[in-house]
Amino acid sequence: MPTEHDGFKDFVLDQLTDLRGLTCRAMFGGYGLYQRTAFFGIIHKGRLYFKVTPRTVERYKNQSMKPFRPNPKQILKSFCEVPIDILEDTEQLVAWAVESAER
Repeated sequence: MPTEHDGFKDFVLDQLTDLRGLTCRAMFGGYGLYQRTAFFGIIHKGRLYFKVTPRTVERYKNQSMKPFRPNPKQILKSFCEVPIDILEDTEQLVAWAVESAER
């Protein structure tokens, strides 16, 4: 049965259409995003999180974006929420996704 969060997942996947090798897999009540074999993103409860690196983490912090919290007792600081202005800009979103997927 589709949920409101499935609509958000569909929106994110549509925004990332130009990202080659993109796959989406159900996991921990949300979805994991992969570019080929690189796990780089999480869709969870209507929010998108990308993996951050020492090179990219500041851009998320500068926009006051929070790390991924799958539950009240757990925080994954290696993933931060993607700002709405980036989420709505297909070109920038794909660029951020590519950086998140780099190893």
